[in-house]
Amino acid sequence: MSSITILKAGINDLETIQNIGIQTFSETFSESNPEEAMKNYLEKSFSTEKVKSELNHADSHFYIAWEEDIAVGYLKLNSGSAQTELQDDTAMEIERIYVKKSHHGQKVGQLLYDQALETAKSFNKQYLWLGVWEKNPRAIRFYEKNGFEVFGSHTFRLGDDEQTDLMMKKILK
Repeated sequence: MSSITILKAGINDLETIQNIGIQTFSETFSESNPEEAMKNYLEKSFSTEKVKSELNHADSHFYIAWEEDIAVGYLKLNSGSAQTELQDDTAMEIERIYVKKSHHGQKVGQLLYDQALETAKSFNKQYLWLGVWEKNPRAIRFYEKNGFEVFGSHTFRLGDDEQTDLMMKKILK
């Protein structure tokens, strides 16, 4: 593996964010969800309009993991009004750490998480929080290893299916 570089993303990275988002979400969740529900979710969640809006939001922060000139993952952080649920000014949400399956186990997720931690600290946040699907043990173990604890749950809708996300947080010192 070549070295991985984490770079802040901007509007010029819109297509890269869309492509990684669609690929990684599909790789992770296609086997567990109906094809039509996946198709609809991906079209809506990674539409040009939606991703453009997210990239332009002042309280959202995107970082891309690059292996040379190939994007292999990305991070999306939210603070303030961009947060999906808590809307706590003392917190920063990790909305997505997405890594291509080809790069699982190669510390790309850890590098993206380290960027999230550094960013949250630079904004003087008191804690990081996130939601993770209860049936994604790999991700849950990753967050637990990094000091996150479950503090609740919420419902995530994919098509007609209501799924449970565990809400996890880590207090920053």
